[in-house]
Amino acid sequence: MSSQPDPHGTPAGGPGTENDLAVLVLRLAAPLQSWGDRSAFNRRDTRPQPTKSGVVGLLAAASGRPREADITDLVGLRLGVRIDQPGTLLRDYHTVSDYRGRPLPQAGVNAKGMQKPTSPAKDTHVTQRFYLQDAVFVAALQGPRALVESLAEAVRHPAFPLALGRRSCPPTQPVTLGSLRTGTLADVLQAEPWQAGPTARDAYRRSLDRGGQLATVDRIDLAATLDDPAGNDTWQDVPLSFYPHGRGFTTRRVSHRWLSVPTGLTAPPNTAPPADADRAGHDPFALLGW
Repeated sequence: MSSQPDPHGTPAGGPGTENDLAVLVLRLAAPLQSWGDRSAFNRRDTRPQPTKSGVVGLLAAASGRPREADITDLVGLRLGVRIDQPGTLLRDYHTVSDYRGRPLPQAGVNAKGMQKPTSPAKDTHVTQRFYLQDAVFVAALQGPRALVESLAEAVRHPAFPLALGRRSCPPTQPVTLGSLRTGTLADVLQAEPWQAGPTARDAYRRSLDRGGQLATVDRIDLAATLDDPAGNDTWQDVPLSFYPHGRGFTTRRVSHRWLSVPTGLTAPPNTAPPADADRAGHDPFALLGW
């Protein structure tokens, strides 16, 4: 009998050998994404990177699973997320009012189960939604090969529409990055080329050019977060169920690190910095003749 999946990231059925496991690599990019780990009526925040609940939800949708379906096999997958392009935070400002001009009700109800009117009367309610705009992430999921192969096929031919955190945030293509990989999450994420868009790539090249370091344009250091039972951080974003009347979450341990990643860029000819580049910086006393 197989063991239950560990919310800290041990694949269902035990750790297995490298030949038993496979890694699915996803590119999570869109004009808008939102990865909330808590919800309130008047404010929906987003984390700066995908949550495990959001990625598991995407895989469940691709597989055609209804909300009440068992997701323990998906939760048991180990997850690693690399931030290729952090994007910027967007606040979507909303106001809510009754089209009939009546004051808004409050959340509390009376003895008859009817919502009480606001006191003093409130005609408009302010709500806010937060999104990441123009962000790009690479997510790697490791688990039993048969399961990961079925998920890869499901993402390529999803049963339900895919979304990056919310239904209003469909992903851009491609979502899957080629065939399945083998190895550790860190190794896979470090080997996968940089997925940032043209604007971010041009900005990176210009920053190296200004600093006289264009010869190092072939690699970039990117932040990553990986499931790690020995990690020094705890996130409460592991879903127990997506059933609307029985949703719940538990914690996982993660570790954070920097990965040196190939950019896919090459330096133009004759751009190697001079041997004395470290001493050739700006001299603030040069104009004084010192």
